[in-house]
Amino acid sequence: METKSMARVDVELARRKALLRNIASVIRGEENQLLPFDWVRHLHPRSERYRGVHPIPIEAIIGSVDRYSEFDQHFLPRQDYLDERWINIRNAQLQGRELPAIQVYKAGDAYFVKDGNHRVSVARRQNQKFIDAEIIELDVKISPEEGDTLRDIILKGEYADFLELTKLDVVRPDHSPIVFSAMGRYDFILDHIRTHQYFEGQNLQRDVGWEEAVVSWYDTQYWVVVEEIQKYHILNKFPGRTEADLYLWIMTHRYFLTEQYGADVGSQQATLDFAAHFAPSWYERMTQRMVKWWKGRLDFPEEDAPSLET
Repeated sequence: METKSMARVDVELARRKALLRNIASVIRGEENQLLPFDWVRHLHPRSERYRGVHPIPIEAIIGSVDRYSEFDQHFLPRQDYLDERWINIRNAQLQGRELPAIQVYKAGDAYFVKDGNHRVSVARRQNQKFIDAEIIELDVKISPEEGDTLRDIILKGEYADFLELTKLDVVRPDHSPIVFSAMGRYDFILDHIRTHQYFEGQNLQRDVGWEEAVVSWYDTQYWVVVEEIQKYHILNKFPGRTEADLYLWIMTHRYFLTEQYGADVGSQQATLDFAAHFAPSWYERMTQRMVKWWKGRLDFPEEDAPSLET
């Protein structure tokens, strides 16, 4: 079979596999497309620089500047008008011709294609691991990831802003990430730190600097509660939530218990009492886990996808 015909067969198989994956994504109720590069602005890049041409891992390419809707999450072509371009690139590859480097933006550990979407699609379809790319790197604190929704990116942008304000990643580089499942929560954390800074200054009878307050708050308030959450496996009782979510709820609950009893009840009692009164019932938790499991069953990896080559 001549190379052009082989390339045409390959693109037909690729589009059939794209259709299968799209059906699975509809059943799961999830998106199945590349991340738009425009979303990166929500991560608030601080600068960019040209890095030259280097080989990059193809699996780290998760988005596109302007063709994100034309390919699925695995860079399979979704539209028939892409076929001829795809065939020409595959044909050149089969003939052993060298293809030019693609152009990408790098944000954290992820890459977004500026030019060369079809070359990435063909290369990924052939299980190629690396591809040469001309790189422009954006300086972001938090990296986007494959499968992120716009909501996920906005949440990461909020976390990046929080780190910029607190310098927690600098003063506590080994800190456990403070991640929320809903937007607008970091302002509450900042209020906690400011309140802690004030009372710490009262206790020590001196001014407490911002970075000192951040470290003290993390060590004596946030991490103490997180340790209680981990010790008693509280997070297992709140599917879809995070340790940071629970921290805020437990601290609020601790305040109300203290008001009720007239004395601080401590983090352990507040944690256990909160879980006892507000955790979803066992059947609600089981239902949530079954839904998550079922979605995972339909999210097959590239190498395990049902074969359409036969």
